[in-house]
Amino acid sequence: MAEKKPVAKKVVAKKVVAKKVVAKKAATRKPKVSAALQLAQVAARAADEKQGSNITVLNVGDVLAITELFVVATASNSRQVGAIQSEISHKVREKLGRSPLRSEGTVEQQWVLIDYGDVVVHIFAQEARDFYEIERLYFDVPVVSWGLGD
Repeated sequence: MAEKKPVAKKVVAKKVVAKKVVAKKAATRKPKVSAALQLAQVAARAADEKQGSNITVLNVGDVLAITELFVVATASNSRQVGAIQSEISHKVREKLGRSPLRSEGTVEQQWVLIDYGDVVVHIFAQEARDFYEIERLYFDVPVVSWGLGD
């Protein structure tokens, strides 16, 4: 009968230790944030920096096939709508390197929509937000935490 070599036990022991180290590192790592959530957070914070109010991030992915998240913000007047739109576009480009696929309502500045594909940002003047009540349409979707003012 041949004896088992102790080297094999050392190799097995090293593998077990290596697995424990990898598991410990994985447990201490922050969970990955999806690209859509990251963009929504950047947009919401940018709106907050420009004094946007009533900022909400809605997870509409289960009810809309065209996008994952809505960011909804209110501005007190049309001039502020433009300032928020500009700040969001700037911050998203600066931090994430993304540009909108399209924008709508930029001339009227009552309801500006910035479409990034996986995230759609809605910036309303107060009167338009009161009229359209977008949250009423999506009352059954989860509200997502974006950081500062939620």
